[in-house]
Amino acid sequence: MTYDPNQLPPLFHIDVVASSSEGAPVSGGDKGDWIIALLRQLATGQDRQNKLLEQILQQTNAVYRRRQAELGQWRQANLQLAQRCKRAAETLSRVQNEFLERLTNEIADSEDSLLDGDFMLYEFVDQFGPRLAQLNGLLQVLSQLSCQPDDTVTPP
Repeated sequence: MTYDPNQLPPLFHIDVVASSSEGAPVSGGDKGDWIIALLRQLATGQDRQNKLLEQILQQTNAVYRRRQAELGQWRQANLQLAQRCKRAAETLSRVQNEFLERLTNEIADSEDSLLDGDFMLYEFVDQFGPRLAQLNGLLQVLSQLSCQPDDTVTPP
């Protein structure tokens, strides 16, 4: 039995003959009006996008300012702890630099084996990845808690 594509009904049908004014060709005088209408639609859409982006920016800034105010209040209430967090962050930053030095040396020393085999790459990631991620997380928390209230940082 051979396959005949004409035996099966089509899944869908596309009508290429336009029956509405949407797809009808535009006469010579109406082309300018049609282009102007499209440009107005584009301008309206861009205005709406700009308003939405402004609202998103205002909301993001409000969240950032509220977070900064909360951190400032916490620092004022826990001044000694904030100072200890600052010293800890400075120490942890030095630890992070040494860790990154070891990591980059390891990469330089085992470049060929990292490129050649997945096993060595997975071992490398297992060895350095979790520690680096945890170290970065700790450093970020300590840095945020240790910032002085008079530090002026602009929102992202």
